[in-house]
Amino acid sequence: MNKPFIYRLDWLTVFCYLVLVVFGFFNIYSSTISSELNNVFKLNSVIGKQVLFFFVSILIGVFILGIRTKFFQQFSNIIYFACILSLISVLIFGQTINGATSWFTIGGIGIQPSEFGKIGASLMISKYLSDFQTNINDRKSIIIASLIILVPSFLIIIQPDPGSAIIFCSLFLVFFREGLSFNYLILIIVASLLFIITLLFSMDNILYSIVTITILYVFISKIKKFKINTLFISSLALSASFFVMSVNFIFNDVFEQRHRDRFNIILGIIEDSKGIGYNINQSKIAIGSGGLTGKGFLKGTQTKGDFVPEQQTDYIFTTVGEEWGFIGSFGLIIVLSILIIRMANQAEKQTNIFRRAFIFCICSLLFSHFTVNIGMSLGLFPTVGIPLPFISSGGSNLITFSLLIFIYLNFDANRLNDW
Repeated sequence: MNKPFIYRLDWLTVFCYLVLVVFGFFNIYSSTISSELNNVFKLNSVIGKQVLFFFVSILIGVFILGIRTKFFQQFSNIIYFACILSLISVLIFGQTINGATSWFTIGGIGIQPSEFGKIGASLMISKYLSDFQTNINDRKSIIIASLIILVPSFLIIIQPDPGSAIIFCSLFLVFFREGLSFNYLILIIVASLLFIITLLFSMDNILYSIVTITILYVFISKIKKFKINTLFISSLALSASFFVMSVNFIFNDVFEQRHRDRFNIILGIIEDSKGIGYNINQSKIAIGSGGLTGKGFLKGTQTKGDFVPEQQTDYIFTTVGEEWGFIGSFGLIIVLSILIIRMANQAEKQTNIFRRAFIFCICSLLFSHFTVNIGMSLGLFPTVGIPLPFISSGGSNLITFSLLIFIYLNFDANRLNDW
């Protein structure tokens, strides 16, 4: 006999979720208390809105727990195309904030379609992988599966919001769990390294290096009598050369100046702690000043002095580092890691491909969000406007990830039922 639903819920995930949200409330309150509107019960304050969004998330989440799991698979197409339509609509009717047309404003509340698009894209990918029993290593399957991700990514890039597009691309990680050759992952890593190296050194030097390495490899292979595919090696070297030659075009003509500036700061090509590098510099100062145990709740001088821009959103981790120190920051990372590992572990117990793939989509989104956000705050990644899930202020992000968690809870509780 099946246990009652409440006993089948993954209470460890529920606990981690609540801990993160409540911890987020403390840090949002601390980073906005210097403003005139800082009362938790005032809905026109940042913290007040966040609390309201949380209760909205819970109400919708409870409703989701009662939905049949087959509903999500059956309506994946409709949800996905509704998300695509919203991304197109925001380009026409949306409000431009900080240079990006990414928001609908309704009754003074901003709604960001790209956040909800993560749910639609995750559902569609999972449906494609399950309904057709796809051989993901087949060229046609790779193209179709990639387009599911690249279409919303393109619509987000032209807003422009490249940071959110990067997060969408993290959904490619799910393909590797479902059998895609890891050679593609190696190719992506090599391409990323080539991109960075080309920015650091001249294009001519990189091209000379590729040619030299290729000739040496072929020469040594002939001497040692290794079996090599000369055509393959030549094609690989030629592809790498063309990619290197395209880097300058991508960097100078595709990226906007603000994106180029951020890359230049991170790579150390230019130094400007008072100009374009101000955000990252202040962020590192705030985190470093927290020491081992932090300065204490509401006692962060950098936070109270409003030295770090966008601290309640993109740079919320600086408040954590300054007021809660290394111990608090490490604890936050541990809770996030437990949440992701727990869901990934439970996903492996699923007998349904759709549900398993969808849970891994959630894990990929969470991992990419918190890696990029914390990396931004530490100066390891360029500033690309990525919030920290459950911690940063923002209704669309909190509701989206809350719904993803509740859908997971539904799938996990019913993993033995074809319901």
